[in-house]
Amino acid sequence: MEIGQKLKSARVEAGLTQETVAEKIGVSRQTISNWENNRYYPDIISVISLSDLYSISLDELLKEDKKMIQYLEESTDVVKSRQKVSKLILSISYLLVWALSILVFWIGGASDAMGYSIVTFYLVLPITTFIISIFIGKDDGWANHRWSMLLFFGFMYMVASYATFSLSNMLSFEKVNAPELEGMLPGILSAGLGMFVGSVIRLFVEKRKK
Repeated sequence: MEIGQKLKSARVEAGLTQETVAEKIGVSRQTISNWENNRYYPDIISVISLSDLYSISLDELLKEDKKMIQYLEESTDVVKSRQKVSKLILSISYLLVWALSILVFWIGGASDAMGYSIVTFYLVLPITTFIISIFIGKDDGWANHRWSMLLFFGFMYMVASYATFSLSNMLSFEKVNAPELEGMLPGILSAGLGMFVGSVIRLFVEKRKK
């Protein structure tokens, strides 16, 4: 038996209409009809929601439907590819802003140290870190690495300061100083706040779907 027939049987046994099911899992009634008539397959999130709604195990829903299993595998691969692209775009975006901030210092920003410091270390880097961290907090694809990114942003913030003002002073006085670890704090705080906001948004969206 294909999954469409199983979904229809499970819905009827649960005493639910297509309209009710559609409202509960956040799709249209036509979508439910299309799934039940095997016009196209539900995604894995919808399958899990239907499994919970109908009190039927995933194993029972998917068993013996090789086409559905293949579809889910292919869908999972597509999602993973999109997550990788998203991660790459976010990482490159941050690194470009970070590198440009340092470049600006050495091509003229040092002449107005106070102005450069305010714009770069109180506006550009914290805001960029905050915005990108919101996306990291929202995206489940970062689940295994999310909080390690706090250290990354903290480290990059510290290095930005070290590669500008600290390096300029070392060149002037011909003295080498080690970077100060407390310089990581602004980056960690900006990232932490952004990830918190992103996580709240993600939980809110998940709650609305339920």
